[in-house]
Amino acid sequence: MSEEQDHSHPSEHPAKKTTSSFAPADPTDGRIPGSWRTRYEDDALLYIKKEAIYVGALFVVIPMLIICIHEDFFGALNIPHTVKKYSYAWIGGGLGGTLFSTKWLYHSVARNLWNQDRFLWRIFTPHISGALAFSFILLISSGIINLFSPAAMDKNNAVFGLSFLIGYFSDSAIAKLTEIANTLFGATQKESQKKNDNGA
Repeated sequence: MSEEQDHSHPSEHPAKKTTSSFAPADPTDGRIPGSWRTRYEDDALLYIKKEAIYVGALFVVIPMLIICIHEDFFGALNIPHTVKKYSYAWIGGGLGGTLFSTKWLYHSVARNLWNQDRFLWRIFTPHISGALAFSFILLISSGIINLFSPAAMDKNNAVFGLSFLIGYFSDSAIAKLTEIANTLFGATQKESQKKNDNGA
């Protein structure tokens, strides 16, 4: 019987497994102390750099947009309050999504969990978060969602702060929207069947 081969990377510690946790429970990232060279091939490093440049650019563009909107593009436009409000909602959600996407990027790279199939996820997450925050602020302002007073949404700083949280915790926000949709339109047949099965 042939001996089992060890396919682990030479820089990885054989006694430790890679974890996806954000918390630094294993500050070595499963590597042997002193091994500093990257575990990724050149093709992968190229994609990683592209993703890093992309999210880095968003961290520059988003604050610039905030300043431009706040200053009415330095007097070139007279932006109505309502337009500013929903612009802050989209941008705030985009900033939260960008921060979340960036954290996943550098953690996945460090933990040796990065893969090319997540490329589209990291590209679109900030924009999806922005759209989600925009929708949430619209629903709160209209009174459909009673989490906050619609009057509170007249303050741009409140809109931006809440939108940031919605963008960063987009999964929780989507879950809340699902609850609202089920209340308004009723649960789907699949969900109703699941509840019946659990109650049986």
